[in-house]
Amino acid sequence: MKSIAALQNRVTPWSAGLEPTAAELDAIEWEMPLILAERDLLDAQIVTLDRTPTEVDRQRLRRARRRVLAARTALENRAAHLPSSGDAA
Repeated sequence: MKSIAALQNRVTPWSAGLEPTAAELDAIEWEMPLILAERDLLDAQIVTLDRTPTEVDRQRLRRARRRVLAARTALENRAAHLPSSGDAA
């Protein structure tokens, strides 16, 4: 069996540009509350895929949806208070 690892460099050469920049890491950190809330919502939805949701499941889904909405609102409110980077003249 031939290994394709030797051909990997020709397809996707390794470069220092593969690591996220400081700005990208800051953006991820800025959005982390929303990312975590969406992950919790997805987890609650996955639990209910293979069974009929119980009242506890429905409460968990409602709470998770509220957390996502609150995180989105907080993110938008923080972004609204940032100075604009473009000229709005």
